[in-house]
Amino acid sequence: KCYDYINKFQNEFAKYQGTKFALATSSCTGAIHLALMALGIKAGDEVIVPDITWIASVEPVLYIGAKPVFVDVLENTWCIDPEKIKKAITPKTKAIIVVHLYGNLCEMDEIMAIAKKNNSVVLEDAAEGLGSEYKRKKAGSIGDAGVFSFHGTKTMTTGEGGMLVTNNEALFEKAKVLNDHGRNPKDPDNKMFWMRNYGYKYKISNLQAALGCAQISRIEELINKKREIFGWYQNLLADIPCQLNYEAKETKNSYWLPTVVVDESLNFNRDSFFTLCKKNGIDSRPFFFPLSSLPMFEDKKENKVSYNINGRGINLPSYHDINFEEVKLVCLNIEKFLKNGK
Repeated sequence: KCYDYINKFQNEFAKYQGTKFALATSSCTGAIHLALMALGIKAGDEVIVPDITWIASVEPVLYIGAKPVFVDVLENTWCIDPEKIKKAITPKTKAIIVVHLYGNLCEMDEIMAIAKKNNSVVLEDAAEGLGSEYKRKKAGSIGDAGVFSFHGTKTMTTGEGGMLVTNNEALFEKAKVLNDHGRNPKDPDNKMFWMRNYGYKYKISNLQAALGCAQISRIEELINKKREIFGWYQNLLADIPCQLNYEAKETKNSYWLPTVVVDESLNFNRDSFFTLCKKNGIDSRPFFFPLSSLPMFEDKKENKVSYNINGRGINLPSYHDINFEEVKLVCLNIEKFLKNGK
């Protein structure tokens, strides 16, 4: 009984994603770790990652002892640049992690072709891309494996939690064993409390999974609301010199976080803007830092797009209960700040 909702949640999520398998986890970070291990990534391997993303996309690479190789992103989608991937590949490259940032879609056809040509695997970090679609395929369902987050800030939530999806049965079986302390019920020498190799425990609880089942049953409603909220921002900010989340042809953006990148022509002081927001009771947050700019990594200032957009980017409030008048207030504050600088 203690696994009933976990099994149901995994089945319902796989059905929604259009994948054969789904494995619920305690976090997306744990799902990334399991996926990389199941994909055979080892210490010393190189893993190509976008420079602009949340650090959880990269930390599991470090857990393994592999080396993250930071490459720049595209100006329109803020997602990893396929041309820069090509230039970053070396004989040590074993994997490419792509991140569907803020709901925006990576160029999956091109990336999958690059990976195939170079005998590398692709892990889709769709933590922020639940419900986004690339050529009618769900984000996270295209690569060798995909991962999702159900953190409290996400479009659907279990409080904390994650999911690994794949169409590769061997990968799924490896991830399942790894997620159960290394216990393998199919091992011919299997006995209770006996395992051949050690593993990990990134299991979601049955209670969290029950919440996940309720959330996945109304996932279209949740995504449609996110798209409606983004539409309000898009219309209200139409006359502001800025760039919002991009939706290319043959894609559907789930707009997890409406994001504004202010035009370079404007003298935009982001910290002062956040002070104004706080004064007016508005929650906002900065665009992610380039990971290579963090103290534990070496600067890669040649990643010009990543380093350029960070200081001009802001994420706007988009919780599901926000109403049009509240969005209008946020936009009025943006207009006022850009006009007066305070």
